[in-house]
Amino acid sequence: MRRNVRPRVASLTAATCVAALAFSLGTATPAVAAPDGVGPIFVDGQAQIVPEFANSSGWIRQRLWVETEFDSDGDGKLDRMHVDVTRPGQTAQGLKVPVVYETSPYYAGTASTQSQYFWNVRHELGEQPPARISPPQIAHQPNRTAVSTSEVSTWVPRGFAVVHSDSPGTGLSQGCPTVGGSNESLAPKAVIDWLNGRAKGYTSVNGDEEVSATSWATGKVGMTGTSYNGTLPLAAATTGVDGLEAIIPIAPNTSYYHYYRSNGLVRNPGGYAGEDVDYLFDYINSGYPDRRAYCIENVRGEMNRFQDRVTGDYNDFWASRDYLNVVQNVKAATLMAHGFNDWNVVPEHSVRILEALKKQGTPVQAYYHQAGHGGAPPLDMRNRWFTRYLYGVQNGVENDARAWIVRNETGPSQLTPYADYPNPAASPVTMVLKPGGNTTGELTSLARPGKGVESLVDAGNTACNAGTLATTVSDQRLLYVTPELTAPVHISGTASVTLRMSASKPAANLSVALVRLPWTGGSGCESSTRGTTTSIITRGWADPQNRHSLTRSEPLVPGQFVDVTVPLQPDDQVIPAGYRIGLMVFSTDHEFTLHPAPGTVLNVDLAATSLRLPVVGGPLAMSTCATTDTRATVVIGGVDSGVRNQSLAGNCTINDHILDGERWSNHGEFVTHVNEVVDQLIAAGAIRSNQRGAIVSAAAKSRVGK
Repeated sequence: MRRNVRPRVASLTAATCVAALAFSLGTATPAVAAPDGVGPIFVDGQAQIVPEFANSSGWIRQRLWVETEFDSDGDGKLDRMHVDVTRPGQTAQGLKVPVVYETSPYYAGTASTQSQYFWNVRHELGEQPPARISPPQIAHQPNRTAVSTSEVSTWVPRGFAVVHSDSPGTGLSQGCPTVGGSNESLAPKAVIDWLNGRAKGYTSVNGDEEVSATSWATGKVGMTGTSYNGTLPLAAATTGVDGLEAIIPIAPNTSYYHYYRSNGLVRNPGGYAGEDVDYLFDYINSGYPDRRAYCIENVRGEMNRFQDRVTGDYNDFWASRDYLNVVQNVKAATLMAHGFNDWNVVPEHSVRILEALKKQGTPVQAYYHQAGHGGAPPLDMRNRWFTRYLYGVQNGVENDARAWIVRNETGPSQLTPYADYPNPAASPVTMVLKPGGNTTGELTSLARPGKGVESLVDAGNTACNAGTLATTVSDQRLLYVTPELTAPVHISGTASVTLRMSASKPAANLSVALVRLPWTGGSGCESSTRGTTTSIITRGWADPQNRHSLTRSEPLVPGQFVDVTVPLQPDDQVIPAGYRIGLMVFSTDHEFTLHPAPGTVLNVDLAATSLRLPVVGGPLAMSTCATTDTRATVVIGGVDSGVRNQSLAGNCTINDHILDGERWSNHGEFVTHVNEVVDQLIAAGAIRSNQRGAIVSAAAKSRVGK
């Protein structure tokens, strides 16, 4: 192996990483070097392009079928997966290299996405929908000589082999596509086992001539891919297979329930109204024609029996397709990537898995951006990850920032490191609603909750998209808006809305959106609100019938109030000064939910409804003061504490957070509130701990709440 004697700075994909990443030079020797001395080169912790490896005329390409441990197409024989390999020519001379592996159900083609093949979403909630028509079957391609060329030009020149495989029941892989079933996890496991000499590979789909990988593969494997291709690395990792050292899932679907349902509500991924798991089966069912009838009857038949588009409840069928339930088996170091404006595979898919991996001590790093579906981390970040965990180069990646977020809300894009996600400096801010939601009510953290009940009427199958609702006064939504921000507000984490609500029918869609105003982007009835050019900050959906349990619906009693909590999608976004933050409550979401007949009335009790918003800096960082108390000292109910009244975020001051002008149920409740504010002030360094007594004493002496 050749090695560089002097470290040098490598060219980075993201220039902002140059200053932020602490690089170190590392080297690692392959298991067996090539006789000519050609081997990988590492500079600043990254595998470099080696001219001999980059010469594609010398690459070795193989095609084979790997035998699995399952028979998913019912023919009485273990299924074999169609695999291709591209590796440096030096691996025929004794050089051993690790593998970058991508598997997919898409390589052999997909079915039509015309809306006529999706479920009809225009029907009443709780009713069996009209039957769905399947698209024309995908033409089989028996003469394919390779699986894919993705990732090859990136990794082979840097001293890795690249492997691809068709997923079960797709392309030239045997079996049935199961859309999250166990064979989708076990199929890549079998390929990794083959790379380590634990499974058999054959030169043909039915033959017995074996082919081995142990002469050229070190046995260390990294997997990557985007969307469905990003889901499968996690699926493989949940088997705990030895040799899978690292994964880079990009926008992965980690639970098919979370993909097609939201908190009990039947919901489609953005842009595909009426898509469900059985359609996705049709979309990828490109395998051998003689087994398709079996797969349709047994696999899609099971989906139709248990996917349940009537109640939307979580059941054993969905649980078996939820990787969080088996995440404890994951050992592979995980670099997760996702866009906060991904409304196809929403960002909770990545966040829920990362949180579990962190708790169990699995090495993790997160890369998030402000765009939509997809978006790989910069190549230097992926290179460092695979170099560290596949080649064993001690480049210190495990000591880098745990989270990287592309910041572009207030200026040019900049990849910014953070200690973690959510930002450790974020804490929840409780924001309450004031009357006026049918026009514009107030949303604030600097007041007591409003009183009264406000109502909206579901537009149902006449509903427009959220942009129209946010920009048009209407009885079809309730909208509550902050005063104009006088300083940026950094949201980081998962917001939630708790509503005390009733409905005029036993079932109702419940949709919530956090919006940035004034609205930018399209606001016409059909204008999409799924992209980054709209003012949707984050959003969420829930079925009030599942308020107590995801597995059991409880019909609403018309007119009876219940408490429902709606978690919104995770986010990390800076809302610039000059904007306002709005909370919009509505029923049918034209882009995401079922479309019942219009007319269901939803009532919201303002006194028991609130937004819990994770803000960097906590309550003191909310710059939402419509007017400002600029008195020189902290004065509480006319009692002067003598403590200097300092400015906090924007134009807000300490006095603005005391809320002594609000109506309190009793004096004790008010004093408790003041104690909480004082604790926040001390933690933020706004006052000294020896000033606590003066402020609390002033609150106690006041007559606020008496």
